[in-house]
Parts: sequence; C-alpha cells; structure tokens
Amino acid sequence: MPMLNQLRQDHANMARLLHVLSLKHRTLDEGERPNFQLVREVVDFILDYMSGFTVPLERICGERLMTRVPEVDDLITRLTTDYEALHRRLMRLSEDLDMILMDAVVPMDRFADDLQAYLEAHRAYLRAEREELFPLIREHFDEKDLEELARALPEGAERELARLQDAYPELYAEFSEAPSPLS
Repeated sequence: MPMLNQLRQDHANMARLLHVLSLKHRTLDEGERPNFQLVREVVDFILDYMSGFTVPLERICGERLMTRVPEVDDLITRLTTDYEALHRRLMRLSEDLDMILMDAVVPMDRFADDLQAYLEAHRAYLRAEREELFPLIREHFDEKDLEELARALPEGAERELARLQDAYPELYAEFSEAPSPLS
C-alpha cells in the first residue's frame, strides 16, 4: 500500500520538523535566543504543507471514510476540530515570529509556552491519526481506493521536501540531522 507508506513517511517528516522546533524551544528554555529566522522557516514550511497537502488529504480521506463507515463521523469531526485548533496555534506563532523578527517586544516566556503547547498539540494530532485514522484507512480502503486517493491529492511530499532543501538549506540541514521516528 504505497499511499499508506507515503502517509507514514509524511508523519515521520513532520515529526522531524517538530523535533527541530523542539530544539529551538529548548534553547529558549535555557534563556538563550534561538535562530528565529530558522524557526520562521519551519513555521512557514509547516503552514504551506498543511494548506497544500494535509488539508486536501484530510478532506478526501474523511469524506470517503464517512460514506463507507458512518460511525467514523465523530472521529473525523474531532480530527478536523483538532486540526483547525492546531492551525490557529501555528498562526499565532507565525504572527509572534513576525513581531520578533521586526525587533518588536514579545514576551519570550509566553512565546516559549505557546511553542510548547503547539508542539504538544501537533504531536497529539499525529498520534491520533496514526492510531485511529490510519487503521481505518487500512481496513476500509483497498488498493484501488488508495490509488484514486493518491491521484486526487496535490503533488505530494517529495516535491515539498525538495522545495525545503532548495529554499531553506539551513533548515534542511537540521531536518536531516533530526532523528527519524521510522528508524
């Protein structure tokens, strides 16, 4: 099931990006200033990836699952709500980063708390997908369904990862050094 393998790889890549942010959070916790431009790049990349890949994937998978397994409606609704809250958290971080990079006063303890809350929420969301959504996809989608799903999605993660490497070489270097949860 290549599509499920791609989804697992996408999760691993996102976990690695979250690890990069965790390292920057640790720097903040130690009372030092992290490379905020790098944090900006991670946040921008995640926002782009969410809107260009994750949102269409969630919509397509959710719609197809609900037509086949009506009892998943609550799960899909919860995941959608969690995802929207996650996006709002990330947008707040993005706005704060804009202010920080313009040398405006932003309380670092609040920024650090917001970053930690975002990291925890995103990890919980990935865990819910992995433990609740992926098994349903495995159970209710056959190979033909997964092929149709793959064709319905925008160009995927490989292109995004290549763009990451080209556009954000410093971020890509840290991303490459982050441990993969698939290892």
